[in-house]
Parts: sequence; structure tokens; C-alpha cells
Amino acid sequence: MDTLFTPNVPDEAEDIPPTDEPVWILGRKYNAIKELDAIRRDIRSKLWFTYRKGFVPIGGCNSTFTSDKGWGCMLRCGQMVLAQALITLHLGKDWQWMPETKNNTYLKILRRFEDKRAAAFSIHQIALMGASEGKEVGQWFGPNTIAQVLKKLIVYDEWSSLTIHVALDNTLIVNDILRQCRVEGGVTAEADGEIPLRAPSQWKPLLLLIPLRLGLSEINPVYINGLKIVVKKPCYYVYSNSKICVYVYRTSFKISQSLGVIGGKPNLALYFIGCVGDEVIYLDPHTTQKSGSIEDKISEEEIEMDISYHCKSASRIPITGMDPSVALCFFCATEKEFKSLCKSMQEELILPEKQPLFELCTERLAHWSSADDAVSEVVAASSCKYISRLCSVIYCNY
Repeated sequence: MDTLFTPNVPDEAEDIPPTDEPVWILGRKYNAIKELDAIRRDIRSKLWFTYRKGFVPIGGCNSTFTSDKGWGCMLRCGQMVLAQALITLHLGKDWQWMPETKNNTYLKILRRFEDKRAAAFSIHQIALMGASEGKEVGQWFGPNTIAQVLKKLIVYDEWSSLTIHVALDNTLIVNDILRQCRVEGGVTAEADGEIPLRAPSQWKPLLLLIPLRLGLSEINPVYINGLKIVVKKPCYYVYSNSKICVYVYRTSFKISQSLGVIGGKPNLALYFIGCVGDEVIYLDPHTTQKSGSIEDKISEEEIEMDISYHCKSASRIPITGMDPSVALCFFCATEKEFKSLCKSMQEELILPEKQPLFELCTERLAHWSSADDAVSEVVAASSCKYISRLCSVIYCNY
């Protein structure tokens, strides 16, 4: 596991089962039997951040943190989500990586995540910014913590002009996001370019993170509908506790703006990028690789380093094996995409469910605190039901 690049699956991978069930990878639908190679190309094109060793100490010369092995898995998952947002923004959703890829914009994005103090989204920057969220270097992050840290770091990346909104209290306030993204005199990223475009009024590209707590020690079955959305006739699942039936496959991975889910198994952070049947597909950061530089991808070492940022095959687990603490991730490059996302959320994730994953509201209630205030990740289900009675139904007619 400590070689420069160690595939975490055998050559004859069983990452995607031979099934008639559709495979969803970040909003894209595939046929597992007819499009297996295409699925794997898509997965391998995602930037894969793992544990690294041998980098400059985090926190100064006296620090012993020259590796994030054992504690940095959630930080790496946060890097993967943010990197996918930047790839989508600058290169497009359909862009795919190949071993010979030397695209300047791609390399510029990847260099932002290298294990260097000066890199905008390095393990160093994320770990040190974690102190502002009460996490010392070497402490494990939860989904809400990494969301808040990324929100603070993104403001320093003028090239992308990306903004991050973290939904609090299991509630998405639409007008808060509209006010955040509609910036007078703002900037927007120029595709495959160095200088941001400027205009009198812009929509800042949005990375939306929705931290949720879906149970105590395991996911409550009432929430599984919302994690899975596949167009299908109703079918029923009875879980071992025999307390609840869940019908109609539903998952946020189907929504075209999906950037997956930050979560994991208990005590192991994972980046979930899709689903098939009643299983979720994920990229696993728990491989330790040597730290190094990509530069302009000229030398053999730099080429090999680039390859180490792409996982040959993903893995999968039953959705019921997920840790209940998660963060749903979505990316909207334009206001039109955000309005479409709101409509999809309302119609597919909220209205059909007796116990939706979260609530969608037009405005915040007068007695709520500011969106920038720190809040708990855990909100009682009874509070969510109360909020839902006060919220308007959103159909994005702004």
C-alpha cells in the first residue's frame, strides 16, 4: 500500500456487477453490461486523493505530521469533491482523463491539491484551517467540518470564482443561495483560461454541501428512499429490524447536478460517486502513496505521479452499510442549473417522502440565526417536521 501507486482492486475487478439495474455515476446513467468500459473510464477520470507520506511537515518544522495516514481520509474526500467541481467548471462534465493527458487546465487544477504548503487546497491548508473549526492537526473530520473548511478556503481561489454554500439545520434556504451567488461586479471562470471574466452582474458557480445526520449508529431505513432515486415501479425492502418498508428506488446520484456524497463506513471516510441496485459506489482514500509533484507532467516521475491520482476501479457497499453522518454534494455552474436542482429536489427528494432527507424553504424564519453561525450537525426529526409545515413549496419561479 506504500508504493507510489498501488491499485486497490485486482485486474479482474468486481467493481460493477453484471446486472440489468442501471448504474448511476454523478448524474449519468449507464448500462452495466453494455457500457462497462465507459463506466470505468468515467470512474478513472475522477481525481482520486489518498493518504500520502513524505510531504513537508504540516504546522512547521517541529511538526511530526509528514503523512496523513490514519487521520486524513475525510480531508481527502473533501479534496475529491472540490476537485470534481473544478473539473466540471473548467473542463466540462463530459471531460475524461487519459494517461497521456497534459491539458494545461487539468494540470493547474491538480497542482492546487498537491501536498505543499503553498497549494490552495493541499492537505496542509485543509488541516490548518481545521483549527478554526476546533480540529487540531491529526484529528479526524466529520462531513460538516470538511464542508465548513472548504467554504473558508475557496474564497482565496480567484481563478475559479467558485462559492460554497453549506446548508444548515437540515434545511436549504433558496434565497440565501441566490443572494450569495448573484454578485454585482463579480467574476466568473473562463473555460480553459488564465484570467477570470468580469461583467456587471454574475452568477458565481456554486458547490452546494448539505450535511445530514440520518440516524444514530446506522442509517435509519426511512431515509434510504432519499438516498436512492431510480425510475422504477414500486418495490419493497424489509430490513432485519422488521420495523419499516422502503419502496421505490430513489437516489441523489440520479440528479444531473450531483457531485456525490461525502460519508463513509463507521470510522472510515469514503467518497460515494454513484449507485447500482441497493449498493453505493465509492472511491476509497485509504491507500498510502508517496508525496510528489506533478509540475508540467514531463518526466517519468511526474507522469507516474499523475497516474497515482486516478483509481483504476471503484468499490461498493450496501447502502445500509453507510455511516449515518453524510454530506450531499451538488454543483451548479449557472443560475438555471440551480433552479433546475431545486425543482428536482422538491419533486424527487422531498415531496414523495414521509420523512425527507432535508427541507427546502424560500426564506429563513425570523428567529433563525445567521447562515454563518456555527450549528450542530444533529437536528431532531421533530424539528424538521415543524419546519416543513412552515416552508413554501419551491418550483424555482424566480
